[in-house]
Amino acid sequence: MSRTFLPAAGAAMAALLMAACTPTTTSTGPGVGFQDYGSYVRGSAPAPAGAPVTVPPPGGAFDPAAAAAAIDRAQGVASPTLLGTGETATVDSTVQPRGGAPAGIKEESGEVTPNHAGISDEQDFNAVSARETIESDAERIARNRAEYVVVQPGALPTRPGDTGPNIVEFALATTHAPGVQMYKRSGVGLRDVNSVCAKYASPDQAQQDFLAKGGPDRDRMGVDPDGDGFACAWDPRPFRTALQ
Repeated sequence: MSRTFLPAAGAAMAALLMAACTPTTTSTGPGVGFQDYGSYVRGSAPAPAGAPVTVPPPGGAFDPAAAAAAIDRAQGVASPTLLGTGETATVDSTVQPRGGAPAGIKEESGEVTPNHAGISDEQDFNAVSARETIESDAERIARNRAEYVVVQPGALPTRPGDTGPNIVEFALATTHAPGVQMYKRSGVGLRDVNSVCAKYASPDQAQQDFLAKGGPDRDRMGVDPDGDGFACAWDPRPFRTALQ
């Protein structure tokens, strides 16, 4: 009985060992499935024409370079060729980088270095003291003083032509307050002062028109019913205050 059992057990053990050494494949096309990653990389689709191909080492060990090459082939990106000593890499502007920058644009860090171009170092005592001396400061001060120019005020420009009465001169020539009667007016108003004054854009324009048509002695338009010489509530006091 023992003679029959031993050969059968040996055959079963040999069958298990052969099954363990046989690689497992799937019928669903290229993919990781249940096989190791090295086998998947070796069995992936061929690289585009002209693109360098990196072969993973035998034995099924994981190779980062081979994995990156497989990802590049799947995305249609040409993989960079490994450089030797003394070789220089060239950048292909048609290849989309893996970062967020567009094709052909080099990604740079946002960190500002002490010697970054365009950044002033005037607040750096060591940098300023290395290039400036007491003598150079004195020369710069003397040069600035020589270039300093004081512009003297000139005469005020004259008004072109006759622009009508000057309400500023009229305001400065008076001293009474608004509402104090200075000129004789009839007790009966022929026009509504509010409707007449509404025709002017501002009291200044009303006062200028009032002076041009006989004011302040006469009020032909009915804009100065109280006889103070100020039409449509025009106030001369701001002009007087500005002179003080």
